[in-house]
Amino acid sequence: MLFNVLCFLVVLVVQGLSEAPPAPPQDIHVDKWLLTWNPATEEGDVTYTVQYSSFDSGVWTNVPACIRISSNSCNVISTKSKHEQGCILLRVRAERRGLRSTPVRACSRHGDSCTPDFSLTAGRGILTVQLSRNQSFAHEHAYKAKFRVYYGKEGEPLKQYKDSVATVTIPDLQEGQRYCTEVQYLYYEDPVGLPTCSQCAVILESKKDYKQTEIIVAVVVILLCLIPVVAYFLIFQSGKIKELLQPPYHIPEDFFLEPLPAHHRPISTTEEHLDVITCISPECRD
Repeated sequence: MLFNVLCFLVVLVVQGLSEAPPAPPQDIHVDKWLLTWNPATEEGDVTYTVQYSSFDSGVWTNVPACIRISSNSCNVISTKSKHEQGCILLRVRAERRGLRSTPVRACSRHGDSCTPDFSLTAGRGILTVQLSRNQSFAHEHAYKAKFRVYYGKEGEPLKQYKDSVATVTIPDLQEGQRYCTEVQYLYYEDPVGLPTCSQCAVILESKKDYKQTEIIVAVVVILLCLIPVVAYFLIFQSGKIKELLQPPYHIPEDFFLEPLPAHHRPISTTEEHLDVITCISPECRD
């Protein structure tokens, strides 16, 4: 009996040591205080816990209605009153049999009073982030509120950033590549509120390369249109082409046989006085 118990405990310990934590949830975003995410695994025994934190506290607290739930969404409106501005951070972690995944922070898809509103425009080698200060947070905090624009290539962590109070232009980007941005409010120098979800755009080619591409495309199109036309004339209109290529000519009026004027007529040899040569040898001279 004791041996069986020991074997059972050993099996439990081995399973606990060999089992890995569940994969963290993906695509975590807030839309009108409804937090939604996608499970990273299809296993049915995974639960999720939502946590919130005020930007100036650094302490993460469980949302009471979203502790170890099996669904992939939770209403977090109750957290709005946890800070005087309603500006909080949210994150979600997965849990399975006491093992927890790495928590993943949420972003705001359609914005709120604590999330910036911006639009993204791609140019030739640059990316322009147009920021709006027509929101309550920017109005209430004036010069204390700024924007932090995170950016990077699609699929890579957005580690680079620029801080500004107005529109941000990001130069020297690789042409033809897709870049993404996220924007978050700053209160003095501290990030506050949910960041926006990523927006991405393809960087356009430079004007020189763009013009060269246009010229090449135009030449190819012209050639494709001219080849059938030239082939038609060479095959079916060769006779007319030969006629057109002949040099122009004009038949003079006096070309036909007509009596010549008297002053143009040749002189008859019968009317000349000629000496008769009787000999051309030297002996004849004597």
